[in-house]
Amino acid sequence: MLKKFIILLAMVVAIPFITALFIKKDYQVERIIVINQPVTEVFDYVKHLKNQDNFSKWASMDPDMKKTYRGVDATVGFVSAWASDNPDVGVGEQEIKSITPGKRIDFELRFLSPFQATEPAYMTTVAVDDNQTEVRWGFSGHMDYPMNLVFLFMDFEAMIGADLQQGLDTLKVVLEK
Repeated sequence: MLKKFIILLAMVVAIPFITALFIKKDYQVERIIVINQPVTEVFDYVKHLKNQDNFSKWASMDPDMKKTYRGVDATVGFVSAWASDNPDVGVGEQEIKSITPGKRIDFELRFLSPFQATEPAYMTTVAVDDNQTEVRWGFSGHMDYPMNLVFLFMDFEAMIGADLQQGLDTLKVVLEK
């Protein structure tokens, strides 16, 4: 009887670890919006990380969040750091890694608490016509085995996508005023 119980217990413990071998480890999220402003105006706004305080959902989640900055905003190497007691915001920083003028800005997000991760993100701008700009905001992430089991219970793409879309919707309002 004890032997059967131990075998059953071992199977119950092993099944999630075996399952995790077959679950994806990476995710990619991108959302798009068209803003009724010229591409130069839109890009000149989004390339400044400090402006994310005006449209990012995460920046608005904790009005008491402490923010610090290193370097010159809108240039490669600029770092915007945040610290919040709100576990949905946590502690981390974002660094501009590359800028293609008028087209693309790449960031590196470094989450320090409540979990540690380093993930890439980007924003692109493309002229639809002289007075309209398509903005894409994207983020990708990775979860190592066996933590990738979380993907069975949480849809990161939908959760992060909703936050990105909310930020883009707010960006549209801010820039079309």
